[in-house]
Amino acid sequence: MAETVYESMFLLDANGYARDPLGIPKQIAEIVSKCGGEVLASRLWAEQKLAYPINGQRKGVYWLTYIRLEGAKLVQFERACRLNDNITRNLTLKVDARLADTLVAHARGDVEETPKEEAGAPAPAETAVT
Repeated sequence: MAETVYESMFLLDANGYARDPLGIPKQIAEIVSKCGGEVLASRLWAEQKLAYPINGQRKGVYWLTYIRLEGAKLVQFERACRLNDNITRNLTLKVDARLADTLVAHARGDVEETPKEEAGAPAPAETAVT
């Protein structure tokens, strides 16, 4: 069966993340590897106040991860995420194969912005001052 690239956004317990900022992302990588997948990119997205309290928490840490996983293993992955106490919520979406490489490179920070002139946009018109 073909492996697919998925984008997974995790809402992590802010207190647990503050105590061990490297441990929780390792737990996510372990979950992925136990399900037979591969982590392509993983990074902190944001740390902010929640719109409403979830499980008594008022702050949350958003963690973005791109993974390569067989579709049949996705249910096992979702279940393992729900059973982890440090993961408050998660959302996993299938990434279109045409966009996967670009999104993963952007999440890793490998993408450099090209100037507008090089990207094919017309150069701004010069105005003469008299």
